[in-house]
Amino acid sequence: MSTPMLLTETEENQRSVVRLALPSKGRMEDETVEFLQNCGLSVKKFNPRQYIAHIPELDNLEIWFQRTADVVRKVRDGDIDLGIVGFDKIAEYRGTDDEVVIIHDALGYSPCYLAAAVPEAWEDVNTMADLARLAAERSETRPLRVVSKYSRLAESFLNDHNVKPFRILYADGALEAAPQMGTADLIIDLVSTGVTLRENRLKELEDGVLLRSQATFIGNRRALTERPEVLAITREFVERFEAHLRALDHLTVIANMRGESAEEVAQKVFSQPDLGGLQGPTISNVYLRETSDTHWFAISIVVPKKKLYGSIRQLRQIGGSGVLVLPLRYIFEEEPPRWQQLLQTLDLTDEAHGG
Repeated sequence: MSTPMLLTETEENQRSVVRLALPSKGRMEDETVEFLQNCGLSVKKFNPRQYIAHIPELDNLEIWFQRTADVVRKVRDGDIDLGIVGFDKIAEYRGTDDEVVIIHDALGYSPCYLAAAVPEAWEDVNTMADLARLAAERSETRPLRVVSKYSRLAESFLNDHNVKPFRILYADGALEAAPQMGTADLIIDLVSTGVTLRENRLKELEDGVLLRSQATFIGNRRALTERPEVLAITREFVERFEAHLRALDHLTVIANMRGESAEEVAQKVFSQPDLGGLQGPTISNVYLRETSDTHWFAISIVVPKKKLYGSIRQLRQIGGSGVLVLPLRYIFEEEPPRWQQLLQTLDLTDEAHGG
């Protein structure tokens, strides 16, 4: 029976395929795959039972589905080049060095926050100072029992608020039942809506939020700085992410308008506060079936969703009619600021990397 061959460090460093890790279970997996799809990147599994997939739109890329904690660990250790995961996991597992680089910190989905919660019955405990007082009062009996999946963050937070003595307990699954069962005094866990806490008769402490989290795009520093193929594919991800996120809050508005010239129509548009578009309106001739002395032009502008109704009213005021409203999928503008920020973080020059 032959012994499996292991890659040497040199052979591993010569790996040319780029690896992207995604969450492997639950809502985070579903929302990440949907987000990538909305960015024009479809994740295809070779086999539903496998943890490896690919994105047809991108060559030389492997998708590895991993547990959220392992996404961070493997990016940190260099086994994976890039990853998408919640910031809460990054804060807990990234380590003390700077191998994990945050490339995009606001992908706009899976929002939540990490918070401390105590039983509702503790009427005189509403702040971290109250919790510190309670822990000190009980110090001769036993330490405060804290159940959390975020032991490093929990310990640092409690120490910062002078809560002592305490003992961190780890539990799998739902943590909210622990105080009712009498196996813990408080929990430090992720909160999305707060409904689960209330249903289990728990309350958040007023100043008990450790951090706020959402989906975040990360990379391994060495891979980004030493392997051009990783940096190149990272740039495409950033461009696509930014174009999609920018488009989410905007709509395309098309309308017809009378005017003697395109310049006259443009001045009418600019006379209104919300019709400027990204740089200005696109104006083109409308060719009528029947010739007449009246000139018609079609204008196309991009407006924020929250200003849609006001924009339509302003179009009507300057003679716009036949208004069409269309969704936007992407808005590609000049190079995204986050790309420039990444190059600065990595101490790389834009000219040397396709800028």
